[in-house]
Amino acid sequence: MRNIERTLNDLPPIALDLGTIAIAVLAALLLHGVTFRLLRRFAARTPGSVDDVYVDQAWRPARWILVAIALAGVRKPLRLPDRWDDLWTQVAGLVVPLLMGWFAIAMIRGSVKAIEIATDITVADNLRARRRRTRSAILGRIAIIGVGFITICLMLLSIPSIRSVGVTLMASAGLAGLAVGAAAQPALKNIIAGIQMAFTEPIRIDDVVIIENEWGRIEEIRLTYVVVALWDERRLVVPVSKFLEESFQNWTRRTSGLLGSAFFWLDPTANIPRLRARFEEVVRAEPLWDGRAFVLQVTDTKPDAIEVRILATATDAARAFDLRCALREAMLAYIRDEMPEALPRRRVAMDTERQDRPAVV
Repeated sequence: MRNIERTLNDLPPIALDLGTIAIAVLAALLLHGVTFRLLRRFAARTPGSVDDVYVDQAWRPARWILVAIALAGVRKPLRLPDRWDDLWTQVAGLVVPLLMGWFAIAMIRGSVKAIEIATDITVADNLRARRRRTRSAILGRIAIIGVGFITICLMLLSIPSIRSVGVTLMASAGLAGLAVGAAAQPALKNIIAGIQMAFTEPIRIDDVVIIENEWGRIEEIRLTYVVVALWDERRLVVPVSKFLEESFQNWTRRTSGLLGSAFFWLDPTANIPRLRARFEEVVRAEPLWDGRAFVLQVTDTKPDAIEVRILATATDAARAFDLRCALREAMLAYIRDEMPEALPRRRVAMDTERQDRPAVV
C-alpha cells in the first residue's frame, strides 16, 4: 500500500487528473451497461413490446448522461488551472442542456412508437386506432420542435457573451420578428394548419381520400405536408393547409365500409326480376361482400336502352373496388350467355304505306 501511495504521489498532477477522469468514465459506462442489461431482461419478460421501445430509445442518451454525471462528480478533486476550470464550466453549460434535450426527444419518440405498436390499423374497424396514431404523430413532432427550441435557448444562455447582448437582441426582436414572419409566412401557415389538424382531424393515417383527382391512402402526416400513397404506387405530397382550405373526398371519415356501384345499359325489354335474382346469387357467393346490403335498380331510361345500377357493400375501399369489378364481370357474363336479348339494340320503324304508294309524276 505504501508503495502504491508513493507511486501515486510521484505522478504528475495531470496524470492523476486524467486517471481520475478515466476511472469515472469507466464506472459510468459499467453502471450503464449493467442497468440496461437488467432493464432489457425485465422488458423481455413483460407482455407486449411497449417497454422495449422506451428502453431502446433511452439507451444512447442515458449512457452520455451518466458519463456527464460522473465527470461532474469528480470535478472538485481535480487540480485544474483557472483557465481549464472556466472551460470546463463553459462546456458543461452547453453539454448538460443538450443531453437533457436529447433524452426528452428520445422519450417523445418512444411514446409515439409505443402508441403505434398499441394501435393496430390493419383491423377492419380501425377508426379509433387511426385517430390515436394520427394525433400522436402530429403532437409528437410539435413536442420535438418545442424541446429542441428550448434546448437551444438554454445552451445559448450559458454563453456570457450572448447574455450580455440580450438587451440589444430584445430591442430588435420586433423588427426581426416582422421580417421573419413575412418571409416564412407559407411555412408558418402550414405549421399552424398542422397543429389545427391534430385536433380537428379532417384526415387520419390510412384514410382513403380523393384529392387532386387522385385516389390514395394517407401514408404520412408531417407538420407541414401530407404524403398520399396513390393506387399506382406513386406518392403525392400535399401541403397541410390544402386539407383545411380546399374540398377533398374522405372515404373513411366515419367508417371504412363503402358502397360499390356498377352500371349497365340494357334493352328496355330486359327481364329485370330475372336479373335481380341472378344478381342476388352472385353477391351472396362473393367473399368480398360484407353482408350489409345489395340492390339492383333501374335508374334511368332512354329511347333505346335503360340504365341498370347494381350496389353492394364492402368493408373498405380496396375491397369495394374489387367487388365492383367482380360483380360487373359476373353479370356481363350472365347477360352474354343466358340473356343475350337483354343487350341494347337499335330499332328502326319503316313506313310501308309511303313506300308502296306510286310516285306522282
